[in-house]
Amino acid sequence: MSQLTIGSFEDFEKYIGQELGVSEYHAISQQQINLFADATLDHQWIHTDPERAKTEGSFGNTIAHGYLTLSLVPYLWEQIVQVENLKMMVNYGIENLRFAQAVLVNDRVRLNANLKNVANLRGTIKAEVNVKLEIEGQKKPSFTGTLVFLYHFNS
Repeated sequence: MSQLTIGSFEDFEKYIGQELGVSEYHAISQQQINLFADATLDHQWIHTDPERAKTEGSFGNTIAHGYLTLSLVPYLWEQIVQVENLKMMVNYGIENLRFAQAVLVNDRVRLNANLKNVANLRGTIKAEVNVKLEIEGQKKPSFTGTLVFLYHFNS
């Protein structure tokens, strides 16, 4: 995996319409699912009760929370793009987010990122990145959407 280095608006601009890269795979364990359930107070059995999920659930096993998969974005994004010369970055929004496929416990996922657009808003750089969270061995991604980041570079 080769990481892309961005240090300015001009660096981003070169990649409009292009793939920025793909992260390494990350396996989602039952422990990670349980910790997320504890952190978010979402203990629905489809996530936290393996025995019940096997017998009553439609997936044959526990599944990761959709928002757990989404929360992996910062970790996976940093494997794709290293932003240098940065004063501050703000998560500005998510557009057209769609959860397309459940992620089962022990599935491995990775982030695929493509730069949709970048704009210089009086010194604040707005980057729109189309992403999909791919599940190893599956045709459909876990989710797709457009992440919007605001980058404030040092002069």
